Amino acid sequence: MDCEKTLNDLQLSVVTTLYHSAPYLPEFYRRASEVARKITDDYEIIMVNDGSPDNSLEVAVALYEKDDHVRVIDLSRNFGHHKAIMTGLAHACGRLVFLVDCDLEEEPELVARFQVEMTSSGADVVYGIQEKRKGAIFEQVTGHLFYSVFNWFSSYPVPRNITTARLMSARYVSSLVEHKDREINLLGLWAITGYKQVPLTIKKHSKGSTTYNFGRKVAALVNSLTSFSNRPLVFIFYLGCLISMASIFAAGYLIVRRIFFGTYLEGWASLIVSIWLLGGLMIFCLGIIGIYISKIFTECKQRPYTVIRKSYERAGQKNNT
Repeated sequence: MDCEKTLNDLQLSVVTTLYHSAPYLPEFYRRASEVARKITDDYEIIMVNDGSPDNSLEVAVALYEKDDHVRVIDLSRNFGHHKAIMTGLAHACGRLVFLVDCDLEEEPELVARFQVEMTSSGADVVYGIQEKRKGAIFEQVTGHLFYSVFNWFSSYPVPRNITTARLMSARYVSSLVEHKDREINLLGLWAITGYKQVPLTIKKHSKGSTTYNFGRKVAALVNSLTSFSNRPLVFIFYLGCLISMASIFAAGYLIVRRIFFGTYLEGWASLIVSIWLLGGLMIFCLGIIGIYISKIFTECKQRPYTVIRKSYERAGQKNNT
């Protein structure tokens, strides 16, 4: 982070992102401000508008105009939740940085509880774990599968049912935003950044709907695996070895039957199914390799992961833009 030094360094930064957030933003602002003032008078609330299609930006700017503690960062389009979060963290200048979604599923008041735990444990990060995964059975099952598959493949396992809400020290945030990934997945980045991290069980409320449908969850899983593990490529190698050995044994079996028993192999259907199976496996393996190549292509271009259209902040506030 490149925060300009002032006479009084900020004690607390509250960072959140906006996407379809207009209905929740006034209450979030009120509650976040109240709990922040109980901790310190020297705080800031950073709201990153991730190309929200509703009037979230207008609501946030109205809050900025009436409160000197509010800063608004307006991205030029929708870049995605994780990239918007990283943009907000890169602009946070507090000695402590509290990250939380503004939809009130995670209570802004958690920052006080997290601070007590951070002080007593000496940790650099205190993060929330859901006491019970929210949502219907479909969301619970898909969530369980996501963490199971991710932790099985990934070199950096992550806690199950982790939440966005977390309180972080400035040095941890500084190390976190040094990662130069263009395809950002925060679950893995949180883990590989290190430092002492302490979980706290929290209750996550449900607002009844989610922007993460099944397709987006599958895409997030694929992105997570290919960003933090090379095991899918190793899996392809062993799969190829297994198929080759099975083919050698099958060929030997057919030769023995033909030479010693005079038996010909019959079954057009089984032959076609085998061809389709092997063809499908080849395309699947090439697809995995293609995903890794596409990530190399993306990372080599070194494009910024977000573009800021405008920052709403006063002259006396820290400015990283």
